[in-house]
Amino acid sequence: MLYSNVYIDSFGYELAPNVITSDDIEQRLEPVYKALHFQKGQLEALTGIRERRFWDPGYAMHEGAIKAGQKAMTASSVPTEHIGMLIYGGVCRDNLEPATACAVSNGLGLSPKTQIYDVSNACLGVLNGMIQAANAIELGQIKAGLVVSCESARQIVDFTIDRLLETKDMEHFKKTIATLTGGSGAVAVLLTDASLSNTGHQLLGGVIRSATVHHKLCRWGPDTGIPASGLHIMQTDSVGVLQHGVALGIETYTAFKKELLWPEDKPDKVICHQVGATHQKNILESIGIPKGKDFTTFKYLGNIGTVSLPITAAIAKEREFLVKNDLVGFFGIGSGLNCLMLGVKW
Repeated sequence: MLYSNVYIDSFGYELAPNVITSDDIEQRLEPVYKALHFQKGQLEALTGIRERRFWDPGYAMHEGAIKAGQKAMTASSVPTEHIGMLIYGGVCRDNLEPATACAVSNGLGLSPKTQIYDVSNACLGVLNGMIQAANAIELGQIKAGLVVSCESARQIVDFTIDRLLETKDMEHFKKTIATLTGGSGAVAVLLTDASLSNTGHQLLGGVIRSATVHHKLCRWGPDTGIPASGLHIMQTDSVGVLQHGVALGIETYTAFKKELLWPEDKPDKVICHQVGATHQKNILESIGIPKGKDFTTFKYLGNIGTVSLPITAAIAKEREFLVKNDLVGFFGIGSGLNCLMLGVKW
């Protein structure tokens, strides 16, 4: 897919207020560590994540998304009435229905003419939402679209710790260590057509690939009964996700370079989904991108699901890591497995 009239005009984000260190989590897991003969420091050593953030208990997802959306709108000169689409892309949602996007739209005061809906696709929800908005802009259906998300890891991390304390089981620890890296936060991305953008961050296009034979490698949630009767759990085959995720990443990157016709020395910079140190090392090495081209936040924010990549891009922009005319790759991967890579001319 290629675009000629779509720009990323602004970002907005909200950091959750409570900093939770890996040491904090290990203190809660002390009986587990004693039973399994672990030394403290294993969590950070295995993941590269020193801390993550949690919302206060009971915090609603639309609250964070509204705050991030307000910041993105304030950072842009786009009139509110020109926002023709609002997409909420988070894994965490306030209700089965209505769409969390409804509460966000109400909080932002968007027009009744605005298209409003949720998109759910594991950690790719925001990137998928960006494509939805970009397609509508390119077709001339809307002038601007806002994609928002808010994720919360507090509940699932608490459930996981309780379960580990109950079982003190090595296999269960292996399946849930990825869960303990989860963080919380909110983000918004405002996309516009060329006539409205003041930034010049042009969305050039991208490529999508999937390997759905691996859809069982990472699962989060109870059973599908309504109401759910199963335990609220998240389990990840970390080795399988890494192995097959890297293979899918190589396939997607090859197609991405061909689609955008980028030369061998491009992209200039990359922003990847923030899984952890091992994933970063393996994916960058596999596609031949030097570590210095990558900007990361996982060490201090953990893995915030759909929020991770766009919030990292927003912070990279603030830190002036991304500079004018850089060709930037946004590289996302999510459970399923799905991989989506977007190219931006900064």
